[in-house]
Amino acid sequence: MLFLIYSLDKMCSKKKTSIIEILKKRNINRFGIFLGIAFIFLIFSKLSSDYNQPIKIKIQFTDLAEEIIIKSDSSNTIEAIVEAKGFALIPYVFNNSETISLNANEDVIVNQNEFVFQVQKNSFLLEEQLGDSYKIRSLKPDLLHIAYSKRASKSVPVKLNYNIKYATGYDLYGNFNLSKDSVKIVGPIDKITDIAYVTTNELKLVEVNTNIKTSVTFNKIEDVEVFPKSINVEADVKRFTEGKIEVPITIINKPENILINYFPKTVTLSYYVDLESFNSITPSEFSVECDYSLINSNQTYFVPKIAKMPEFIKRVNIKQKRIDFIRL
Repeated sequence: MLFLIYSLDKMCSKKKTSIIEILKKRNINRFGIFLGIAFIFLIFSKLSSDYNQPIKIKIQFTDLAEEIIIKSDSSNTIEAIVEAKGFALIPYVFNNSETISLNANEDVIVNQNEFVFQVQKNSFLLEEQLGDSYKIRSLKPDLLHIAYSKRASKSVPVKLNYNIKYATGYDLYGNFNLSKDSVKIVGPIDKITDIAYVTTNELKLVEVNTNIKTSVTFNKIEDVEVFPKSINVEADVKRFTEGKIEVPITIINKPENILINYFPKTVTLSYYVDLESFNSITPSEFSVECDYSLINSNQTYFVPKIAKMPEFIKRVNIKQKRIDFIRL
């Protein structure tokens, strides 16, 4: 019996200890929570207050002519102090600079070799881009001088560099159409003087059986820029087939007092043509000539040459490579 009473007393003592420890832990946890909440309210209170923050405003230009280069040693930074709520100033804790865009034709005074920005007078332009959360309290300097230099420029033709493999039975119909056949190049005068044309980067296509519509950029030229940076390229691609036709020979530049007889009187031409035009081809659209003025005194044959053919015809060949003749 005594043992039982002792055991019960011991158990009650342990429970009291456990309850006290739990209450202590709960009090500590509650204190920690209240402390955290108080800290958060303090932070929010501080961040909701107004503060002054120094920042650097860097100027960049829009609508800047291609010939103009802003000099690297030119100062394009405004020292500003802005007022805003703490929340709005958080980004400037990590980076205290901001970039503002100005129109080179409207927002600045253009002098020879420099732009002048009237900082104080045009502070509203800076505030507009900073946003409604910020009020500018001070700006330095009053005038910002941004030096520039001009490069030389000229227009040059474009040369398309292409490597196109067409699918069997297909080929280019007509010519490539470029959105611009000439472009402006800008750079030091000694660099651009000897540039006669610019070449595109290679337009490489394989198994082409549909019309071409794409864009290409230009090969890089050291210290020289090309404007625009790319051009559009279009071309018609059609199905082609081979055709043959007999065309009469014409002798040209033969003196009137010389009589000759030549054979054959016609030649066979083979050509590559699109299917749509195949049935419309006639001999009158071709002209094959033999030039008497090109032969020497002992020569007894002409070499026929094609003098005329339709523009849409491709790869024309003359079957007869020589035309024999005799002087009468």
